[in-house]
Amino acid sequence: MRTLAVGSSQKGFTLLELLVVVAIIAVASAGVSFAMRDSSQTQLEREAQRLAALLESGRAQSRTSGVAIVWHTTPGGFQFDGAAPQSLPEYWLHADTQVSQATTMVGGQALLTLGPEPIIGPQEVVLGSADHPTQSLRVSTDGLRPFAVRPRGSP
Repeated sequence: MRTLAVGSSQKGFTLLELLVVVAIIAVASAGVSFAMRDSSQTQLEREAQRLAALLESGRAQSRTSGVAIVWHTTPGGFQFDGAAPQSLPEYWLHADTQVSQATTMVGGQALLTLGPEPIIGPQEVVLGSADHPTQSLRVSTDGLRPFAVRPRGSP
């Protein structure tokens, strides 16, 4: 049996210390990979949720005022005709967001009529990303329920 003499120092790491370091590195790298979602899909989801909320705000404003509000796209974003000035934003949060399809298209612009009647016809707009053309989301309503975000192929 071999013993260490008093005053001699042990060199190197134990197996347990190495396993703890490897486990810490594995947990940290897993956390980073989960935190780094596809940013373009996240941006598109954020834009679609924001647009659904804005369309519902425009719809509520139309019912309250009794004036029809029409949402339409513009070269730099979108506009709510009939809404109170400066009450709703008129731009996308990300420059690569675009409307690829809508229930009503006039002159290359998507149009949605938001009231003033409480029941409007079924309407939808499809948002896409200029940088990633395969990604798209639908913002739609059946006319009774609020605007909601759905994947493009869903009913």
